[in-house]
Amino acid sequence: QVQLVESGGGLVQPGGSLRLSCTASGIRFSASYMRWYRQAPGKQRELVAAITSGGTTTHAGSVKGRFTISRDGAKNTIYLQMNSLKPEDTAVYYCNFDGLWGQGTQVTVSS
Repeated sequence: QVQLVESGGGLVQPGGSLRLSCTASGIRFSASYMRWYRQAPGKQRELVAAITSGGTTTHAGSVKGRFTISRDGAKNTIYLQMNSLKPEDTAVYYCNFDGLWGQGTQVTVSS
């Protein structure tokens, strides 16, 4: 079955950290260009970070220095380590590979 499954979201205080995971099945993960997106209420979905099959990463300016995308080929999983979280990071976070999307995981940053 071809799917992406995210986990790791939750409620965290400003300044806190979370690590999101996205496990892929049914795709050629080792050759996959993977992305994390997020969508806040009333806003368009935006690209947060991306990682090539070779491990080259890019991060949106709004998260650079705070978020880090990584991948583990042995586990068919990508991660998004999120540090120094801010209320404006509150959103549903989605994993993406080409036209395939996960179900999303909610991240809420609030005191």
